[in-house]
Amino acid sequence: MASVEVTKPARSWTRLDGVDLLRGLAIFFVLMNHVNMRLIGAEVPYTHGMPAQLEYSLVWNGQFGVQIFFAVSGFLITSTTLRRWGSISQVNIREFYQLRFARIAPLLLLLLAILSGLHLAHVEGFVVSQKTGGLGRALLAALTFHINLLEARRDYLPAGWDILWSLSVEEMFYLFFPLACRLFRRSRFLLIPLLMFVVLGPFARSRAFNHNPVWREYSYLGGMDAIALGCLTALFVARRSLSRAMLWTVGSLGTALLVFSLGFSIRAYIWGLGRNGLNMTILAVGACMVIAVVAQTQWQAPRVLKPLLKIGQRSYEIYLTHIFIVLGLFDLFIAANKPMRAVPVLFILVILLAGVLGELVARGYSEPSNRWLRKRWGDGPKRLGSVIESGESSHR
Repeated sequence: MASVEVTKPARSWTRLDGVDLLRGLAIFFVLMNHVNMRLIGAEVPYTHGMPAQLEYSLVWNGQFGVQIFFAVSGFLITSTTLRRWGSISQVNIREFYQLRFARIAPLLLLLLAILSGLHLAHVEGFVVSQKTGGLGRALLAALTFHINLLEARRDYLPAGWDILWSLSVEEMFYLFFPLACRLFRRSRFLLIPLLMFVVLGPFARSRAFNHNPVWREYSYLGGMDAIALGCLTALFVARRSLSRAMLWTVGSLGTALLVFSLGFSIRAYIWGLGRNGLNMTILAVGACMVIAVVAQTQWQAPRVLKPLLKIGQRSYEIYLTHIFIVLGLFDLFIAANKPMRAVPVLFILVILLAGVLGELVARGYSEPSNRWLRKRWGDGPKRLGSVIESGESSHR
């Protein structure tokens, strides 16, 4: 694949409904999984009598949701890089880091400040134990993107900190991404390290090669294969236009892989795909195939999917803040003596209120901070590839 040159790059992005829907689906699974974990810990037998596969598809797909996030993230970052600088060889490393900081840092730093305050106030559920190194060690891990490594070596952190494991994987990848772009210079050379990540991912998740159960889920290589697949998808989409028949074929196959991964996970595990780490690879490939199709067709979501579309647009804000909604509503559920009939209400309220909180945080803090930082660094609406005036709000 030759180096991609964009002859007339647009000055702004429009959102891709298909990509936002994938993110909406991903955050839905994360929310369902985190509520489920609290219910399981409180020994609430709410899944009694439910078919096993339905249970797994609804409330145990959180890790799959994060894998979809990774694939989407790789696609968006690489697409942004190509449209902003024209080719991977022209990426401005300093500006790349500034853009990542402007998008990720404001909300992350605010979250860390809140979590630190709750720890110091000894609020139950937010205190970092000395076993894991205490508050200082958790802050260091969060700021240097190795929360995942800390948890694999010592133990799980409180839920508000634990969710940052995925950010550790993602940002460690992007720490080296622009350097790799400048080093390899041409897309066909960049394929080499990206394909290496794809190959190594299943091994990192495999029981045979990784005996640490936490590290199987949280390892760098175990998540970077999906990011790499997203990068490869962006490079492909920028280079080639698929025929209508090929778009239909790729879209159908990608959808089938997603349905299989999310709806038939038990069967996949029986076939050995889970033990060998290949189930996550199949999911990421399916997601990337769908991404490629929606990117080339500019597919528009029907109105009935707008709620899912909206939470996908706020996925970063929802992901970093949803744990406060989950824990707060769960405490109310426990205080009400764990009424079984209230379990569906608990799930629904978590999704609705997490979405509302994410929207408020985005509008009132993270988006204004993002715009302010970018403008401070000279990234205004007249700048090539600027996203400030386009309504695009997340490169996650």
